[in-house]
Amino acid sequence: MSKLRTGYTTGACSAAAAKAAAMIMTGKDHSPGEVKITLGSGDGVETVLPIADYSVLDNGARASVIKDSGDDPDITNGSRIVVDLFWEKDGDIVFEAGEGVGTVTKAGLSIKKGEPAINPGPRKMIAGAVREITERPVRVRISIPGGEELALKTFNPKLGVIGGLSILGTTGIVRPFSNEAVRESIICLLDVAIAGGYTDIVLAPGNIGARAAGHYFNVAGEQIVEAGNEWGYVIEKAVDRNVRRLLLVGHPGKLAKLAMGQWNTHSKHSKSAAPYIAEVAKDEMGFTTVESETVEGIFSAMEPDKRKELSDLIAMKIADAVNKKSGGEIEISVALVNMKSELIGAKLWSGPWIK
Repeated sequence: MSKLRTGYTTGACSAAAAKAAAMIMTGKDHSPGEVKITLGSGDGVETVLPIADYSVLDNGARASVIKDSGDDPDITNGSRIVVDLFWEKDGDIVFEAGEGVGTVTKAGLSIKKGEPAINPGPRKMIAGAVREITERPVRVRISIPGGEELALKTFNPKLGVIGGLSILGTTGIVRPFSNEAVRESIICLLDVAIAGGYTDIVLAPGNIGARAAGHYFNVAGEQIVEAGNEWGYVIEKAVDRNVRRLLLVGHPGKLAKLAMGQWNTHSKHSKSAAPYIAEVAKDEMGFTTVESETVEGIFSAMEPDKRKELSDLIAMKIADAVNKKSGGEIEISVALVNMKSELIGAKLWSGPWIK
C-alpha cells in the first residue's frame, strides 16, 4: 500500500500567496511562479508552493494558491486561496476577511470577537512570509471564492463564525485522515459554550443525539457539543475546564461503548456494542435469547417495559464509566435514544436538564 500524500493548510496557502504579492509590490519578482515559505511547525522546515495567478492592484498586489490537501478528504481541497496585499501608512500587519472568509461573532475562540477568522498559527506564518520581503506596514485581505457555501458544511456556524471559512493550520501541513482538526473543532465548540457562561454541557455523538437533547431537555443550542468519536479526549478536556455537569445523549450503539471502556468509538478503534448489551440483558435481566446482531434490533425486539428497563440499566453503566473517567469531578447524566431520536431510557440527576 502506497503512503498517503500530505497537503497544505489554508494558512500555508495564504502565507505563500501573501509572500508572492509582497514580492510583486517590492519589485523583487514581477512574475512569481512559486514561492518558498517556512512552515509553522517551529523547527524551520521550509516548503515550496506554486502560485496559481497574480496581478498588480492599486496600492498593492494579488496572488492566489490552489489548495492541495493531499490525500485528505478536506472540504477546501481545490479551493482558490486569494490574498490581496496593500501598503498601509503606519502600523504593522492588519488582517482582513475577504469573500468567503468568516468573521468571529462569539467569545471563546482563539481569535477575538469581531476579528476575521484567521487563526493565530496562520497569522504568524503569513506575517513571517511577508516580513521576509518587506518591513513596511501592510494590510492582508484573504478570500476564498465559494467559501461562504462551503462553511455551511463545517462547524463554523455553531462556533459563531459567520460569512465563510476559517484560515487554519498550526503546522501548515494537512496529514491525511488525521483527527487533529476534528479534535480542535470539538474543543472550540466546548470553549464557546463555556465562554457563553455554561458549565453544564451536553455531549452527543452527532445529529441524532443533538436533536433529542434539544427536544427532551432544558438546554440551549450553545450547550450542545457534538463529540463525534472523541469521547475520552473530550471528557478529559471538560475536566480541565472545570465543567460542572455533563449530559450525554445518543444512541446506545455508540454510547454503550463507553461502558465497555472504549473511549474512541469509531468502528476502526472499537468493537460493536451489541454483544455487550446482549450480555447485560441475559445476565442482569434474565433474557435467555437475544437474536439480533445490532443494538437497534435488540431494543426493537423487546416489549416497551423491558426496553426501558434495559435502556435505564445501560445508561447507568455508561454514567458510572464516564464518572470514573472524569475522576468523579463531573456530575454525569445519560439519556439514550433510538435512531428516530426518541428517548428510550436514562440515568438522570435532578437539576438543570429536566424541562
